[in-house]
Amino acid sequence: MNDLTILAPTPNLLSNLYWITIIAVIVSSASGVLKAGFKKFDLFGVIIIATATGLGGGSLRDMLLDRDVFWIRDQVFFIASLGSAIVMFLTARLIIISPRFFLIPDAAGLATFGIAGTLASLMVGAPWLVASFMGVMTGTMGGIFRDVLSNETPVVFHSPLYATVCWLGSLMFIGLIHLNLDVTAAASIAGLSIFVSRMLAIRYNITLPKFYFKE
Repeated sequence: MNDLTILAPTPNLLSNLYWITIIAVIVSSASGVLKAGFKKFDLFGVIIIATATGLGGGSLRDMLLDRDVFWIRDQVFFIASLGSAIVMFLTARLIIISPRFFLIPDAAGLATFGIAGTLASLMVGAPWLVASFMGVMTGTMGGIFRDVLSNETPVVFHSPLYATVCWLGSLMFIGLIHLNLDVTAAASIAGLSIFVSRMLAIRYNITLPKFYFKE
């Protein structure tokens, strides 16, 4: 592939984007439920947080790219978000869940939405650097909406490497496509890299330098 700004929307690519997005919606919505649950929100509050988390990043991406918003065009994504919210709401009543467990589906959502956002952007002809940043926006905005609605500082602004690993993974995805690797394989490798890097950053508390004033 010689031109990274053009990725023709073939049936295979559309199928890849569809299933990556389905997974992203489910795991991101689950992270929203867990975060809302520890705030003791009721079922309606949990569903609002879950759908904002699972659908927010992709919605912003589609509006910026002037595409039909994905879950309005196909309500299966909305149903997946609702289903994930209700299942997690009920599951939390049956088993003990650690307050930090939400970081696992959050990392999975970061990885899958990061790749989905990059792929969708390339398919509408966005330049490669813009497409990679759109992946970051898609991967992180749902979590920002979740945290703001939960009245907390967004995880992305102070947590161990978050948006950084998403951006690097998005760039890796584009690079692998440029090397003519199959899109499914490229998405799997780059997405897994984002997830594992995020988990390692949490485990070893790897962060970017923080801003401070000289005293």
